[in-house]
Amino acid sequence: MFLRLNMAKRVLCRLGQWCSRVFAVECEPNSDPVYFGLSKNPQASLSGEQQTFEKIFGGAKSYSLHICTDDRFQRAMRYEDLKNNLISALPRGSLLDVFSFLPDVKNSLFRGFLIKDAEAIPMFHELVMGSWVNVCTYVQEEDGQWWQHLWSKSEDATEVLVDKYCLVPARMPQYHPSTLNIMGNDVFYSFGDAHKVMEKSVEIIPETKELLELVDQNLTLKRNGQFPVIVIEGLDATGKTTLTRSLTAELSAALLGSPPQCLSPWRQRFDSEPALLRRAFYAMGNYVTASQIAVASQHSPVVVDRYWHSTAAYAIATAVAGKVSNLPGPGSEVYRWPSDLLRPDLVLLLTVSPEERLRRLSGRGVEKTREEAELEANHLFRTKVEQAYKRVEDPACVVVDASPPPDQVLQQVLLLIRDKCHL
Repeated sequence: MFLRLNMAKRVLCRLGQWCSRVFAVECEPNSDPVYFGLSKNPQASLSGEQQTFEKIFGGAKSYSLHICTDDRFQRAMRYEDLKNNLISALPRGSLLDVFSFLPDVKNSLFRGFLIKDAEAIPMFHELVMGSWVNVCTYVQEEDGQWWQHLWSKSEDATEVLVDKYCLVPARMPQYHPSTLNIMGNDVFYSFGDAHKVMEKSVEIIPETKELLELVDQNLTLKRNGQFPVIVIEGLDATGKTTLTRSLTAELSAALLGSPPQCLSPWRQRFDSEPALLRRAFYAMGNYVTASQIAVASQHSPVVVDRYWHSTAAYAIATAVAGKVSNLPGPGSEVYRWPSDLLRPDLVLLLTVSPEERLRRLSGRGVEKTREEAELEANHLFRTKVEQAYKRVEDPACVVVDASPPPDQVLQQVLLLIRDKCHL
């Protein structure tokens, strides 16, 4: 009994403001989440509220699992492990996303999952009852009230009921909860912050040490060159490759890209890692590209195939669940340019219609990252990426219609460059 109480006290200490948290369940990808809070005391509930909770939990015993640790590296790794284990154990479509957060408090988001009839999963309790995951069950009592039971695991492997809370409706927050953890988890705003995550990844990817040595030996955070730097951005099949090559020849420029070629031996490995590691890798790629720009711009104009706008746009669109309107609004600090990253003189965003993109993509047969594949299959995701591109500030993108023939697009871009960069 002493062991059980001791563990329960530690869980309560770790939870801190658990009862002050709001929970959001994503029932449908294109609709608003269902929000609820917690109370120690039962409250009179309306029939509509009961129906809402029944919609979430149904008749079967439901569980929610929340990855609860302030260590962002451990949080990312454990979330990915839990997700993969649950997907392999559960029937398709039975796993819902659930968020636990403190309203308007940055980095307070705990991501998790809601599962119905979780007792049917083989080895379920061994899978989830760890010190880093909060396990909650949801039950409706005879008076119609819905309750959340918070469980822990004692040192003698016995399940302990830590506390119970009555579910109460909660207001929809001003911003979707998935936006709370973007800064420093999905998008990096300094070299040092991305470097810390890469250092941690050495624990699971030993070859990262070689990557960091290469980065540290070649990094410069200062711009030395006087020639202009032009970045070409856009979704796949918008004509970036054709335009960058034509511009390079027309301007006698150096052609660079992000991530740079020197990081290609590690790219496939990091593309398969959890989002935090993947984002840190691409952030490091931007800083290596910046170092190459600083050298190349001493001798000629520089054309860059993708840069920080791509890194940020894809990360934000992936991190933010649900509708386009869930994205942080224009002017949000998540769109600000990193203060220690070399700024280009001009950023051009190439756009074409979705139909034209598909026509150009057909027959390419090139290997895609998971996000590029998602981009082709998911109109909602594609729209979120495009909106995030357009909201990045200082420098903002100049949108270019890339639907005309390549030579016409080139002439249009050359006029912009001569106007903005005085070439």
